[in-house]
Amino acid sequence: MEIGIDSFIATGAYEGPLNPKENQAAMGALLDRIEFADRAGLHVFGLGEHHRKEFLDEAPVVILAAAAARTKKIRLTSAVTVLSAADPVRVFQEFATLDIISGGRAEIVAGRGSFVDAFPLFGLNIGDYDALFAEKVELLLALRDQERISWKGRFRPALHEQPVYPRPLQDPLPVWIGVGGTPQSFVRAGTLGLPLMVAVIGGATHQFRSLIDLYYNAGIKAGHAPEKLKVGLHSLGYVAATTQQAKDEYFPGYQEMMGKIGKERGWSTPTRAQFEAQAGPMGAYVVGSPEEVAEKILRHSEALGGISRFTFQMDNPGLTKEQLYRSIELIGSKVIPLVNGAGAH
Repeated sequence: MEIGIDSFIATGAYEGPLNPKENQAAMGALLDRIEFADRAGLHVFGLGEHHRKEFLDEAPVVILAAAAARTKKIRLTSAVTVLSAADPVRVFQEFATLDIISGGRAEIVAGRGSFVDAFPLFGLNIGDYDALFAEKVELLLALRDQERISWKGRFRPALHEQPVYPRPLQDPLPVWIGVGGTPQSFVRAGTLGLPLMVAVIGGATHQFRSLIDLYYNAGIKAGHAPEKLKVGLHSLGYVAATTQQAKDEYFPGYQEMMGKIGKERGWSTPTRAQFEAQAGPMGAYVVGSPEEVAEKILRHSEALGGISRFTFQMDNPGLTKEQLYRSIELIGSKVIPLVNGAGAH
């Protein structure tokens, strides 16, 4: 199983004026962290895409290219590329270029995003939310598979025998579908025969099994080989020497972060009891000692019928650099060997 980290480069700047110097420091710290994760033996590092004041991931491919120049083995991916609001030609060209820079370590996780800020920003109609994504995934895959392309759709000018460059080192360039909890999204990924990245940020992870079954059934019905159909899982997580320490260190920043997001969405600020439930045996959060975390990843894998990738969402304004680095080190030195030594999928 591949294990890694996803980041949204959360700055905490929900209120008050922006501070470019602080943003510069946050970006430098992120690149240092990706480099450290590479040295620690993590398999993948992903960057989200948002268009909001409190994040710095508006241009993730630029950041991933900077990380590619400082790393050797770690795979570099989006988490997710908001494809609905992007031109698939430019997305393909950017990630093909990243693939060349990184020596064949680039991946795309295409999704619709959990926020809708990109739609007004790029002049798109939110009413076309799903239709935009469906059409653009079709074009992205065509671009990936054909050097010269003819294509016609509803939302973009047609292409007529148009060559598209550069071409990536990997053939094909990996494209995943990132999903939340919409059945249609699981079926789409299966029908296309693409690997599935499932974000579970609340509730009980095992409840997603029926949706993953939809994915596998759709893929097999569409004639795709079972080995092409693989599932990754993304959840909030953090590792410390003991489970109690991990919870105590993670909770204050988690409460602050989720409280601010919740204020915008009409949610209440999470309590410690609610957090403990989510960090418990059946909850979605993967927070604890290396042993506890490895066991929970394996339980999640078994409950979902086998996962091939797990990524931690570790962004948390309450964690220090030292705590984050220690968590990454523990993931590399203890969690990964425990998970893969146990014969996980």
